[in-house]
Amino acid sequence: MRIVFMGTPQAAVPSLSKLIEAGHDVVAIYAQPDRPSGRGNKIAFSPVKQLAIESGLPVFQPVKIKAAETLETFRSHEADLAVVVAYGRILPDEYLSAYQHGAINVHFSLLPKYRGAAPVNWAIVNGESETGVTTMKMDSGLDTGDILLQSSTPIGPEENAIELMSRLSFVGADLLDETLRTLDAVVPRPQDNSLATFAPIMRKEDGRVDWSMSAKEISDRVRGFQPFPTTFTTFRGHRLTIWKAVPWENEEFEGVAKPGCIAATNGGELIVGCGHGTFVRVLEIQLEGKKRIGARDFVNGMRPVVEEKLGDDRG
Repeated sequence: MRIVFMGTPQAAVPSLSKLIEAGHDVVAIYAQPDRPSGRGNKIAFSPVKQLAIESGLPVFQPVKIKAAETLETFRSHEADLAVVVAYGRILPDEYLSAYQHGAINVHFSLLPKYRGAAPVNWAIVNGESETGVTTMKMDSGLDTGDILLQSSTPIGPEENAIELMSRLSFVGADLLDETLRTLDAVVPRPQDNSLATFAPIMRKEDGRVDWSMSAKEISDRVRGFQPFPTTFTTFRGHRLTIWKAVPWENEEFEGVAKPGCIAATNGGELIVGCGHGTFVRVLEIQLEGKKRIGARDFVNGMRPVVEEKLGDDRG
């Protein structure tokens, strides 16, 4: 099949690799324009562009997707189908109808749940125990197209969004392969819009800890808000990022602490009070300007005391 592939981040790489391995005629790669990255703001190629170059495939990185000349170039590929995996832009209708089989999207949720930009993150944040991948025929709405195939998978109790996204990227590649192999036989299914939930772009402030939440809700946010915006609070006036934490349910523990207050530091553990009489055990932490460390090193170095408060009035 003659295919134009549109994707940018690492999550899209397994799908592109699968298309190449399956012998499809990938005639063009579309990726977001190169941007400065890291210290020194050096221009860095996206993972999809890097794979395209290594595979000898032509790469297109239009700055203005709606420009007439960009659409003309897109049509000129004369592909059978566009495959879109985390491209990073909403495609105008003219792109979706440019080829005989339209455009297929690999979306990292079980639609209609978690339509939007960050489905993996919000599934974890909201405490879901299961997620998956959907292939769908793209239409003019936001992830509202007809469903082709789906594959579900459990979310590990300590799996963070980075780990889950990596795993789903390979699930998605296999599902895409199956979708293309059975495309003529698959009957598209309309989504039930009444069951739709949304996964909007995350904001920096979303990561601020609200200590009135339960330990489970806070630990889910720690897992879900990675790599951005991370989950953070303050300690002695400095930003404190929490990288790993789990609910603390030790029946022998008799500590009492207000939400956000340290309940125990015995043996290098860092136990913090949360809402509804619950406690969270912080495992990995990073003080502003310092490296990421385990709780024991933090306790030994900073000497936090019981009843000391984390966070300001906002959390």
